[in-house]
Amino acid sequence: MSYKIFEHDPGLLPYENDINLRMENYAKKKLELVGEDGKLIDFANGHEYFGFHKTADGWFYREWAPAASEVYLTGDMIDWHWLDLKLNPIGNGVFEIFLPGVDALWNGCHVQTIVRNGDQLLQRIPLYIRRVEQDPQNYSWCGVIVDEPEYKWKKKAFTPKKSLYIYECHIGMAQEKEGLGSYREFCDNILPRIRDLGYNTIQIMAIMEHPYYGSFGYQVSSFFAASSKYGTPNELKELIDTAHSMGIAVLLDVIHSHAVKNTAEGINEFDGTTYQFFHDGARGDHPAWGTKLFNYNKNEVIHFLLSNLKFWMDEYHFDGFRFDGVTSMIYHDHGLGVAFTDYSKYFSLNTDTEAITYLQLANELIREVNPKAITIAEDMSAMPGMCLPINEGGIGFDYRLAMGTPDMWIRLLKSCPDEYWDMWQIWGELTGRRPAEKYIGYAESHDQALVGDKTIMFRLCDSKMYTDMSKDSQDPIIARGIALHKMIRMITMSLGGEGYLNFMGNEFGHPEWIDFPREGNGWSYFYCRRQWHLTDDKSLKYHYLQDFDKEMVSLTKDSKIFAKSPKCLFIDNEKKVIVYERAGLIFALNFHPTNSYEGYWLTVSGKGKYKVVMSSDDGTFGGYDRISKDYVYTAEKHPDKKYKFQIYLPHRSGLCMKKIKEETK
Repeated sequence: MSYKIFEHDPGLLPYENDINLRMENYAKKKLELVGEDGKLIDFANGHEYFGFHKTADGWFYREWAPAASEVYLTGDMIDWHWLDLKLNPIGNGVFEIFLPGVDALWNGCHVQTIVRNGDQLLQRIPLYIRRVEQDPQNYSWCGVIVDEPEYKWKKKAFTPKKSLYIYECHIGMAQEKEGLGSYREFCDNILPRIRDLGYNTIQIMAIMEHPYYGSFGYQVSSFFAASSKYGTPNELKELIDTAHSMGIAVLLDVIHSHAVKNTAEGINEFDGTTYQFFHDGARGDHPAWGTKLFNYNKNEVIHFLLSNLKFWMDEYHFDGFRFDGVTSMIYHDHGLGVAFTDYSKYFSLNTDTEAITYLQLANELIREVNPKAITIAEDMSAMPGMCLPINEGGIGFDYRLAMGTPDMWIRLLKSCPDEYWDMWQIWGELTGRRPAEKYIGYAESHDQALVGDKTIMFRLCDSKMYTDMSKDSQDPIIARGIALHKMIRMITMSLGGEGYLNFMGNEFGHPEWIDFPREGNGWSYFYCRRQWHLTDDKSLKYHYLQDFDKEMVSLTKDSKIFAKSPKCLFIDNEKKVIVYERAGLIFALNFHPTNSYEGYWLTVSGKGKYKVVMSSDDGTFGGYDRISKDYVYTAEKHPDKKYKFQIYLPHRSGLCMKKIKEETK
């Protein structure tokens, strides 16, 4: 069978057998899981069977522990007597107990599972527990029964916008205070900011429970528990419901690429074996992250992970997922130190075909649960077909992150003087895409803000941000930083993808880095927060950057810019000028550090009259008002058969023009 992926990219034809194997593996595994006519949505119901479930006359508790000889339940309800409540084995490694009486367990009741494996008695957190808390006295973790009143959704149905403007955020560090932010504080204080900036999607990090706050949520312990660090499950539901009422979609940063290695807090060795969920031996350990790696070929593991996706959508109304660590999943060497320079790197014995099959199944399930859901892959390898439909030979994601873009900007800012920036390299990085696949463009995310790295603005201005961001100061380093920050975001947002992402605070050039509380910094929260007062203080220059970001979002959104492909009109590497068109907007950027161009011949796509609709040089954005938005430019055909007009292009500035309708008499 020939798949459409080869029409999109004929360069894949030499690897037709590999794509066919991809599809055969997917079809075989799906048949194995659900049969000839079954659906994944009916298969992925582990959360409805396992764990704790209240009935009219009591509570059921079930666990899957295939290597266990005995399983017990303990907790507050029996004063922590370990072996008083024994579960019954009912086959296939499943154990069950029924606790009579609706008050046998209660909201907030602390529980743990005791597993006997040989001579060992293992203290564990229930696998499907929906809340986990840490005892502040002895630092041990316990499962917590959730029996809150059912949340009454105000917005029961929600459809995400087709053009994504994603605000990447972290609940705990979203507040200005030196401490943990809460779901409720985020709902009250941060969502209105996001709405006012024009972003229509939030991507929330660190929701799945993780014992170590400093892991940024990327070492998950309890996959069905919304982190108790920020509040209750109903408070998270209220946050999502409120976001929906504001027209904002909510994506979960889902971590199915690995799990924390902890046994007392996590799912590792739940039944006393390493291979219950993970590969046995070296294959089950991530060499760089120190975490455990799932066995994606094991049907029970697939059941657990697919049920997890369905749970977050059904229970919390998440609108989709950003899948973390996809590159790590799909290669046996996890892509560490590999340069993906040709197609042979994608189709070899290094490719983890089992992980690719799982991702196909995950995307299919998500569409069955919600056809309008959004999935985004964090894959730095650019695996072909990642964002093509499964029936075309793809893996099924909607978008991939354009991970090369922030790397390019940081590389230029770190090691290349402004006057040597290569305009063709910038154009190539921002427009290079897999055929027919959609990308989320971004200049920087949380990755560039972590301790040991720097945000774009902090890299541009460094310590000057502490002393010279007042409007009274005219420091040249700050002036350069503000100018380039706006230009980088303008060209990235308008050119770099079919969607756009920003990490919270970076829209106004948040200074410093993110450093989570740890022993090395005295467990301080000083660098683990967002200093919103900087952009709110109109005597400082930060708000210039935020105002510019807001205007760019509004302009590109109104023009439906992501629905069209960009077209290069002119690149002048010597003068450091890039001119391009997208969705009827003409962008012209002069990256030269010193040279402004009077009477520059600007190439446009057709004859007519044009006006500047936005300029990074506007005084309202901290610029110098060197570009008029009132003047009307007339484009006429020149001997080279191109349409042009003359315009002033100041150095370190970008402008956007639009063709205007001429009045008829």
